[in-house]
Amino acid sequence: MRGEPSRRGPIAVLIILGILVAAGLYISHRLHDAAKIQDCVASGRSNCAPIETPSR
Repeated sequence: MRGEPSRRGPIAVLIILGILVAAGLYISHRLHDAAKIQDCVASGRSNCAPIETPSR
């Protein structure tokens, strides 16, 4: 009398994998942005990361 097997395990694994993939993409994007700024600074430029000021 086991009935239908539980689907909680595979669903939990898919959710965890989705979170890990999203975190990996976020970190990859942040590292790419940091590398672009480092390349800009290494080339001797001074306007690599412009500061945005709010309009009054």
